[in-house]
Amino acid sequence: MSDTRKAGADSRREGQPSAGSPQRAGNVRGAGRPNASGGRSGPAVKPPARKPVRGTAREAALDVLTRIDADRAYSNLLLNQTLQAYKLDKPDAGLATEIVYGTVQRLNTIDYFLTPFVAKGLAKLEPWVRSLLRLSFYQLYYLDRIPDHAIVNEAVNLAKRRGHSGISGMVNGVLRNVLRRKGELALPADLPPAARIALEESHPEWMVRRWIAQYGESAARDLCRANNEPPRVSLRANRLRLDPQTLIERLQKQGLDAQASALAPSGVVVRGGGNMALTPEFASGLFSVQDESSMLVAEWVDPQPGERVLDCCAAPGGKTTHMAEKMGDRGEIVACDVHEHKGQLIAGQADRLDLKSIRTMTADARELDRYFPPGSFDRILLDAPCSGLGVIRRKPDLKWAKTEAEITAVCSIQRDLLAAVAPLLKPGGVLVYSTCTVEKAENEEMVQSFLREHPDFSADAPPGGPAAMRQLMPYEYGSDGFFIARLRKRA
Repeated sequence: MSDTRKAGADSRREGQPSAGSPQRAGNVRGAGRPNASGGRSGPAVKPPARKPVRGTAREAALDVLTRIDADRAYSNLLLNQTLQAYKLDKPDAGLATEIVYGTVQRLNTIDYFLTPFVAKGLAKLEPWVRSLLRLSFYQLYYLDRIPDHAIVNEAVNLAKRRGHSGISGMVNGVLRNVLRRKGELALPADLPPAARIALEESHPEWMVRRWIAQYGESAARDLCRANNEPPRVSLRANRLRLDPQTLIERLQKQGLDAQASALAPSGVVVRGGGNMALTPEFASGLFSVQDESSMLVAEWVDPQPGERVLDCCAAPGGKTTHMAEKMGDRGEIVACDVHEHKGQLIAGQADRLDLKSIRTMTADARELDRYFPPGSFDRILLDAPCSGLGVIRRKPDLKWAKTEAEITAVCSIQRDLLAAVAPLLKPGGVLVYSTCTVEKAENEEMVQSFLREHPDFSADAPPGGPAAMRQLMPYEYGSDGFFIARLRKRA
């Protein structure tokens, strides 16, 4: 039995959507494919096909996993919509969430062990049958608080309702065979490192090979393992309204486990609070939901009151509003995004936080010289489109959707964006480049290439920081994988 078995479905994932909750708030970026404008886009998620219905947690999970398999829909968006449609109570919503995320996270390992039990192979099954076997195997192999017979019986009943007796008989036979041989399921001892880590920690082998080459075998394993841990909820206190300690005390009085972030000065980590974007404190602008690594970006920009700041790829606005708070809402932040609806997201966050210094605009960040003359800004933030491989724990389907070729493609966009916005910075000004990935080609190699081609820029450590570049790994602080570099234009 794998040593990565979960404690059980009742150990619900922090920060995942619950029944009736909206899409998770926060500044989670990079999961969509990069587009030519420097923004991010992804496949549209249709409303759930089923009308509001009384169904089980496993039935809801099956709907989500089938859609992910067939339509490449995003798991977090689709799960949220499906939970609302099924109107599950909190425990069942937690079980459905655990099954969906766990099955997606462990997909290639599940398929590796499950394939020998399916005579015709998984690929030849209808998507819903394949998803039913996968989610059932996940429960049998990784969860230890659900009786095996209950898992098998519900799977067979689902197969009967959605298929015919032949399918239900096949499902019954496969799962009972899995139960009989569960103790024999183990990986071969002679697998090479990349293949072993890829199956032990359920990641694409090409991804593991890259990380071994960049960081070494041990760090690659730690990175993959951290990607399979549930993300935690972190809040950024709005220091224009209250300091982090006051927010902590307020949440603790409500019975919540709230602690100061070990990484971000304005950060508060909350456990057991559910969706914090549904609270009165969020609605009144006392805090924003944002990952701790992401909070460091505004600290590195370090904007001062009265300055003019450009946020090149600003949606959904977490870093934009953080910079406005740090400036005391005095000065001007031009928040740019290529999509108009994303500009509306930024404006909505600014309104919620009662920030007046933010001006949104819709434009391709590579063409901003059409709107602004050289030297227009004191500070520039380029939170660049990227492969998003630092946020896999939040979007586990991301690792299966990405291809190695996409990394090369997004590097070209990043290079163009850096070159395009650099002239807009005043002499002596600060340019901060950040991504939510762990890929060196997109991070330090990108910055080093920019510095070679732009001798008027140099690396510049942030206030109190020892180095001008920092790569944060998910296994270090339990936050997202993030990269930040700070550069200064010579006066």
